[in-house]
Amino acid sequence: MSESHFITPRLVLKKVLAKSLQQGNGAVLRVIPGEWESLDPFVTLFHFSVTAPEGFPDHPHRGFESVTYILQGALRYQDFAGHKSTVTTGDWVTAGRGIVHSEMPAEEGTHTGIQLWINLPSKLKMMEPRYKEVKRKEIPIVKKEGVEMRVLAGKAGAVESPYYSQTPVMMLDVTMKPTSEMHHTIPHCNCFVYVIEGEGVFGSVDCAPIEEHHVAVLGDGEGVSVWNKSKEKELRYLVIGGDAVKESVTVGATFVMNTQTQIQDTLEDFRHFKNGFELAKFWKSHY
Repeated sequence: MSESHFITPRLVLKKVLAKSLQQGNGAVLRVIPGEWESLDPFVTLFHFSVTAPEGFPDHPHRGFESVTYILQGALRYQDFAGHKSTVTTGDWVTAGRGIVHSEMPAEEGTHTGIQLWINLPSKLKMMEPRYKEVKRKEIPIVKKEGVEMRVLAGKAGAVESPYYSQTPVMMLDVTMKPTSEMHHTIPHCNCFVYVIEGEGVFGSVDCAPIEEHHVAVLGDGEGVSVWNKSKEKELRYLVIGGDAVKESVTVGATFVMNTQTQIQDTLEDFRHFKNGFELAKFWKSHY
């Protein structure tokens, strides 16, 4: 798959292996560690795997947006604003000034997916929360020469996703057949790839391959070039890019604010059910 040839491909600046951990409620996560200074507006990325009855029970957020993309299975989503859905493809949650929600397996078996946290600029951190479910049939798909690209957010050439965040981002789910290659123009933004399965060569054909469960931080350039040199295995990865917010970031618990004082204020608001968390006082999910 290729567009007009670009002169300066984005090269890999850094390769980071995701860190495995066991969450207290049994959810196994692969968490990209604190390598995000050069990847503003992104805060973190989770590659999760949960098996019922474990999952992500009631918890609060403030100050960022989350994108959950289901790879296998389904999650049952509920929040204190009354949104309920069985998510089979994904969803966008703008926490804004406050939201409490749960994300639990919809049925037996193992459920896997990706969740990306996107920072909100300070002027939007106290906006009203929003929820939007991603419908599989609405995701544009581009196919060409052994490459399938799902446009989850942003644009791929002339193809544009109907889903967007307050902080503009691009998110592509790319599957490449054995021995295929892709050359794709990427707009000017901070950009990285996360390899879900297989291994691929990014940037230049003679570079070292990036294996599954690794993040490859990409440098500046006009586009990304990728080769699947395997003769047997498919390569699947996400290409994620976004416009920098250019503000300080402080993460505390499940909140993303600008300062530690704001984190403490958020904890106080949640504890006393005020300033966006009023509905949390009498709400509890059912799963």
